[in-house]
Amino acid sequence: MNKIAVFLTRWLIVLTSKADQLSGHVIAVADGDTLTILTKDKQKIIIRLNAIDAPEKNQAFSNASKKSLSSICFKKTASIQTFGLGKYGRTIGDVTCDEVNANKHQVDNGMAWVYRKYSNDSVLIEMEDKAKSMGQRLWDDPNPVPPWEFRHQATPAAAPAIKPTQSGFTCAGKRYCKQMLSCVEVWVSTDLIVITTAYLVNQFVETHLLWTSAVG
Repeated sequence: MNKIAVFLTRWLIVLTSKADQLSGHVIAVADGDTLTILTKDKQKIIIRLNAIDAPEKNQAFSNASKKSLSSICFKKTASIQTFGLGKYGRTIGDVTCDEVNANKHQVDNGMAWVYRKYSNDSVLIEMEDKAKSMGQRLWDDPNPVPPWEFRHQATPAAAPAIKPTQSGFTCAGKRYCKQMLSCVEVWVSTDLIVITTAYLVNQFVETHLLWTSAVG
């Protein structure tokens, strides 16, 4: 299914790859390769910079990459050469702000990778190689991790299984009052403990009486 999804995505991009022009005021920068413009007709459009991939949030240099894109585009008029829609419905485009090509700026300054999966632009690749050889920003890291690899590394650890007590209660894995969210939860948990204890004592007494009767 993943291969089919990738194929359909690429097919859609090819079908809609006829370049078109778009312009608007940059009202937000999400990260080093994504921004939002407001057009003259008050339409908000999310733009994903073409052919590059910037560090993800919580990844090294993500904030620096975002600031780099903001420094040339935020609150400025952007001209975009569009290439259709991407995987998540965002408009793919080459962005220019104040006559500066943002896509090239990010790669040239070591703020983004060339997204080799979708681009083999020789100019961008040359810029990336130069930035890498000079140790520019993200290339200063001895082991830089491309964003497309970083996204697949973040797999949440499975929560440990909670074994129920003999009475069947788990208490959601909480053993101490400081783990409770409210006084009500403490009261309910305490009440369950009292009920469970009373039940076990009652069972013990009944068993003891039956044993005594049988012996007598």
